[in-house]
Amino acid sequence: IYNTQYTNNIMDEVLIEATSASLGGLVSSTALFPLEIIKTKMQAMDSSAGKKHNCAQDDAQGDAQDDAQEKDEEKQLETTNAGSSNPANAPTALGVANEIYSTSGIIGFYKGVQYSSVQSMMEKGLYFIAYTGLKSVYRSLTGSPTIGTLPNLVLGCAAEWCQIPFTIPLDVLTTELATDTQNRSAYVIMSNLMSTKGVSGMYAGVSAFVVLCLKPSIQYTVFERVKAVVLAARGKGEDTLGAAEAFVLGMIARLVATIVVFPYTRAKVMIQAGKGGGKVSIPDMITEIYKDKGLAGVFQGIGPELTRGIMSAALMMMVKEKIHGGVKEFIKGGSKR
Repeated sequence: IYNTQYTNNIMDEVLIEATSASLGGLVSSTALFPLEIIKTKMQAMDSSAGKKHNCAQDDAQGDAQDDAQEKDEEKQLETTNAGSSNPANAPTALGVANEIYSTSGIIGFYKGVQYSSVQSMMEKGLYFIAYTGLKSVYRSLTGSPTIGTLPNLVLGCAAEWCQIPFTIPLDVLTTELATDTQNRSAYVIMSNLMSTKGVSGMYAGVSAFVVLCLKPSIQYTVFERVKAVVLAARGKGEDTLGAAEAFVLGMIARLVATIVVFPYTRAKVMIQAGKGGGKVSIPDMITEIYKDKGLAGVFQGIGPELTRGIMSAALMMMVKEKIHGGVKEFIKGGSKR
C-alpha cells in the first residue's frame, strides 16, 4: 500500500510540474516571439567565416543557380548587416526590427510562432517530466529530502537531454523560418532540409547541446536554490512564490544561465542557418567568429537574447507558480476519485 501511494504521489508531482511548466512555456513563448525573431536574425547574420564556407561549398558543387541565390541572400542580409565587420556598425536590435517591419510588416514578427509555441510547450513539459522524476528517484536512493547544487546540475543536464531528440527539429525549423529570405513555408523548408541533408539536417547544431544542456540546469538550480531560501525565510510552510517574487527570481536565474552559455547559442544558430557549410563544428565556428569579429562578434545578439530570455523565463516561472496550485488541486482531486 505504501509503495503504491508513494508511486502515485511521484506520478502526481511529475504531472503537476509538467503541466504547469508547459502552459507557462506556451504563454511566455507566444507573448515574446517578436524578440525571438529579432535575436535569431542578429545571431545568424553572416560573419566572413560563414560566407567563406558557403562560397567554397557552392564552388565545389558548381551550381550556378545556387550561386545566384546565395548572392541574393547575401544582398538581403547586408541591408541589415551593412558594415557588420566593423564593431561600430554592428547590427542593432532596432535596425533589425525596422528591416523586418519594412519587408514583412507586423506579420513578419510572428513568422513560425505556432512552431515555436509547440516547441516551448514540449521542451518545458518534457524537461520537467524528466527533472521531477529524476529528483524523486534521487531522493529515494539517497534517503535525503534535499538535493545539493552539483547533483541538481547533473539531474538538470540529464533531464535536458531527455527532451532534445524531440525538440531540436522544431528548433531548426523555427531558426530557418526566422532567417529565410525567400518567404518559404515550413513544409518547403523541411522538404528541402530532408532532400539535401537527410535526417541529420533536422539536427543541425546538436553538438552545441553538450554545453547548452547546462543552461536550463543552471537556470532552474539557481531558481530553486533562491526559492528555497525565500520560502524558508517566511516560515509559513508555503511551497509557492508570489507572482512578483517568481518573476524577479526567474529573471536572475535566466541572466546567469544565458551569459554562461551564449557563445554556444550564437554558434548553434549560425550553423542551423547554414552559415558553416554543414562541416564546421561548434568550437570551430566560435573560433572563426572570434578571429573575424573578436569578442563582440561572439556575443552578437546577446542584448535581444537577454531581454527575450529573461522576460520569457520570468514570465514562464510566474505563470507556472501561479497556476501550480490550481493544477495540483485538479490533479490531486482527480486522483482521489
